[in-house]
Amino acid sequence: MSDIRHALLRRDPLSAAKEVLYHLDIALGSSLQNAPGLDKNTVDLVEEFIFHVPKDRNTPRKRMSCVQELQLLEIMCSYFQEQSKDAVRQVIFSALFSLQGNKADENRMATLGKLVSMAVAVCRVPILECAATWLQRTHSAWCVRLALVLVDDYCTLVPGSITTLQNVCSASPRFCCQLITAVTALYDFSSDELTPPPALLDMVVGWITEDPRLLLLTFINTPLTPSLPLGCLEVTPLTGLLRWCVKAPLASQRARKSAVTSPQLEQENGAVCEELYSKLHLSVLQVFLMLQVHLTEQNVLGRLAVLQVESVAALVEEVSGLVEELNPLHAASQIQLALDRLAQALQVAMATGALLCSREDLRTLCSRLPHNNMLQLVMSGPVVPHGAAFQPSVYPYIHPARPTPLSPHPAIPALSPLPAHPALTTHHQLTPHTAHSPLPPPHAFHPVSMAFPYRPIR
Repeated sequence: MSDIRHALLRRDPLSAAKEVLYHLDIALGSSLQNAPGLDKNTVDLVEEFIFHVPKDRNTPRKRMSCVQELQLLEIMCSYFQEQSKDAVRQVIFSALFSLQGNKADENRMATLGKLVSMAVAVCRVPILECAATWLQRTHSAWCVRLALVLVDDYCTLVPGSITTLQNVCSASPRFCCQLITAVTALYDFSSDELTPPPALLDMVVGWITEDPRLLLLTFINTPLTPSLPLGCLEVTPLTGLLRWCVKAPLASQRARKSAVTSPQLEQENGAVCEELYSKLHLSVLQVFLMLQVHLTEQNVLGRLAVLQVESVAALVEEVSGLVEELNPLHAASQIQLALDRLAQALQVAMATGALLCSREDLRTLCSRLPHNNMLQLVMSGPVVPHGAAFQPSVYPYIHPARPTPLSPHPAIPALSPLPAHPALTTHHQLTPHTAHSPLPPPHAFHPVSMAFPYRPIR
């Protein structure tokens, strides 16, 4: 390995980086069947000649020019595009950008952000698919940083370029699913700065409205496990999107209190965003219904929670804090809207088996929230129509099983037929009445000058 390093030191930075890529391809691609792994010497080569972290601490770091950085990104794009084996691509991508817990991680993240942003711009699907896997396996703190880079590049710096990111959905839906999960973890409404930009919100709602199944791509294609890897993103964006829908009315009211723009402009923007959040809320409920079908097919309905109770508890705590921050007298409608959405989502999630929570636990979780009629109904339990067939699998861990049917009643003997009534005799013809004498004129008993004694009811 020292001979390879000395040979690379004699090359220019771009040529050395390209040589390291092909060295990785040969070393890892040929050992896929034998649980490939990176030895320390190979990691050192990657860090020194691709991310330009000096091997010796006393050696100053070599910085590439902007043109050289762009050329390095083009080399990486070309390599991943030309590699025909997806397994090899995934292994090389992981070897390059798996975080090692050292000072080279910052360089890795900087290069990764630029590479994925370029892949979005030129629609390099292999890189986007590798990035989707990276987002699925990496700690959420780093995933949020990558999401922030893309939002800055396509929503903030050049607002018109959002259409470029929007068109990626048809090319790599799995990447978009993971990106939605990452941006919902990034923008949690904890402050006005962490509220989703309108362009990002419009793009996400457009993706989901067009095909709600997008939110379940990662979940369907991932082995089902009862627990998530520690620190990773949620397996679906449903938890984050539910947080958006519920907290949006409260955050909007908070933003109005500290608004620096004109009230009319603020009201117009708020109306547009509110319509988008309403569409998003409907889509989330629809996805919960779709999720029930998949859980039933996999025979895990009632045994695998997609919406974790801990996530619901955290959301309730956040909503309670926002309600206390706002003045209930001036934000009553926003508070009730937020609680209505929370109640609807909880009811549908429990009914479809996405949330495994008893009514007693739900009442304990929501005890700090203000009164809401719909939430009270959800905590009390569903109303089953009289005579409707009961399906215990639809409400897992919510209701106890109904008792066994009662024994059938003995058969009632048939009643004897009643005797027929005798025929009735015909009536005699009635004699006509004598004519009445004509009545006096109406109201003759009232004097002409006297008004009708009408008194309205008070």
